[in-house]
Amino acid sequence: MKKLSLYAALLLSIAAPAFAQSGQYDPMQVASTQQVNPMEEDIAMLQKEWARIKYQISDKDAKLDAIHKLESEAASISAKYPGNAEPKIWEGIILSTDAGIVKGMSALGKVEKAKELFETSLKQNPTALDGSAHTSLGSLYYQVPGWPLAFGDDDEAEKHLKQALQMNPNGIDPNFFYGDFLLQDDRLEEAKTYLSRALQAPVRPDRPMADAGRRQEIKAALAQIDQKMKDKSKKHYN
Repeated sequence: MKKLSLYAALLLSIAAPAFAQSGQYDPMQVASTQQVNPMEEDIAMLQKEWARIKYQISDKDAKLDAIHKLESEAASISAKYPGNAEPKIWEGIILSTDAGIVKGMSALGKVEKAKELFETSLKQNPTALDGSAHTSLGSLYYQVPGWPLAFGDDDEAEKHLKQALQMNPNGIDPNFFYGDFLLQDDRLEEAKTYLSRALQAPVRPDRPMADAGRRQEIKAALAQIDQKMKDKSKKHYN
């Protein structure tokens, strides 16, 4: 998502010549260029609270209470902006996170709903949030069970994760999830490449909590790869 400050600065730079030519300064005109998009404000709230719940609340019951409240808020925001893909993506991410906390068969309803939201958002705007719907949908496909229990499908997972990387090749999330997918598939060398890229991804100034938590997950995955490689090496020489 483009940073609002950069967006406002761009508008101001466009407006500046008009001020210079007229010799008049209109503070109301300047203020209007600095107005924050209400939908972006709502999404920023969802992002910040999601990161707090995911990475800063350790107690499972407290985490579930918080994520359930956030689900309700996300659903309201999606309903407020029915023609926009971005709120649906975040509602889907929040539902997926809830399912990850609960785990088991009782979580399947949440992931089915998340899948529908991601698919709808892709129809509305496949490039929204730098292709985040592809990242999230791909992660669902490799993390949920396959048929007959659910819709899990490694081929679909890899397809969506690669599409996400095409749209956002340097992003922390698409590189992390593709690396994690490869790790689960025991493609260790490839996994290490993408996880290392994720670790070197540019910092997102508007999402410090999410970045810090994700980097810890990346480091844990890289440590897991190193251990698996050591174990394989020992077996080879024994």
